[in-house]
Amino acid sequence: MTSIHSIQYLRGLAACAVVCFHVGEQFGGPFHVGAAGVDVFFVISGFIMWVTTAGRPADPRRFMSRRITRIVPLYWIVTLLTAAGILIKPQFFFGHFFSAANFVGSLFFLPVLQEGALHPIVIQGWTLCYEMMFYLVFTLVLFLGERWRFGVLVGALVAIVALHFVLPAGYAHAFTDPVVLEFAAGVVVGRLWLRGARLPLWAGLATAGMGFVLLAASPLLDADMARALRWGLPATLIVAGAVFAERARPFKPAALPSFLGDASYSIYLWHVVAGVLATGVVLRAGLPAVVQPATILAITLALSAVLYLIVEKPLIGLLHPQRPKGAVKASNAAAAGAAE
Repeated sequence: MTSIHSIQYLRGLAACAVVCFHVGEQFGGPFHVGAAGVDVFFVISGFIMWVTTAGRPADPRRFMSRRITRIVPLYWIVTLLTAAGILIKPQFFFGHFFSAANFVGSLFFLPVLQEGALHPIVIQGWTLCYEMMFYLVFTLVLFLGERWRFGVLVGALVAIVALHFVLPAGYAHAFTDPVVLEFAAGVVVGRLWLRGARLPLWAGLATAGMGFVLLAASPLLDADMARALRWGLPATLIVAGAVFAERARPFKPAALPSFLGDASYSIYLWHVVAGVLATGVVLRAGLPAVVQPATILAITLALSAVLYLIVEKPLIGLLHPQRPKGAVKASNAAAAGAAE
């Protein structure tokens, strides 16, 4: 199977959107919709997990082992450095919460709860808690025969969300948040894609375009609307539209967006620490206020990308050695954050 370049592009776009959101938040900017990059990641994750396992011999142990070795080492490194930063310069890490319990809990994806939400040392790491839960459910489903997996997986994710509305406040309530449905949406798109479903190019582009329009219009919607509807539905349309448009008209990938897709996990994990360093550099340089946000954004993205090259990429090479030439690769370049 060839790589799905549009997924790679969306990974890079989603990571950059989250960075823009945090930089904008730092300066009181209006780009709150950038946080929806997380929802795009969740849909992509469901899509890729299904696409890379369907039609293959089930190996639940290997599946979970690869997910852990792909996510955990870098996450622990960033957690350690963020904790050190909080202890040394707490004023630079506004909104972060450090305690021994939260440090240990963060490492194992059970951070403290604040106002019912997961709040790890690496604040954007709350998404990884949901990723790991999804991987756990997916691993259990792999023990079933392939004919049962799709129905049981989607049914289990829907059932998990249904429990959210009857469970009391606590970890169970937090982990059953309706955002879990975004993984299920990605699985559904992946199943359709593997079954050869097609859309005309115009329809694929229109579907993705509608997703972006809905995201742009989301600030006009009720602020209490569930995230899975407000941002999850548009994210699903974007992912589905992109992959079916690419199927209708394959394209040769460009270097920069492909690289950003490769580096998206590092960009996502490192960008808060990198942003703190970038802010320090900009303030020390005495740059005019009008250029500070753009400069901090550029430095943050550049530094996060460099950290991908010198930290994450060597880790991947060490823990996931390159397959022999000629081996079948299932959307390696399209792996969603922790897919490979």
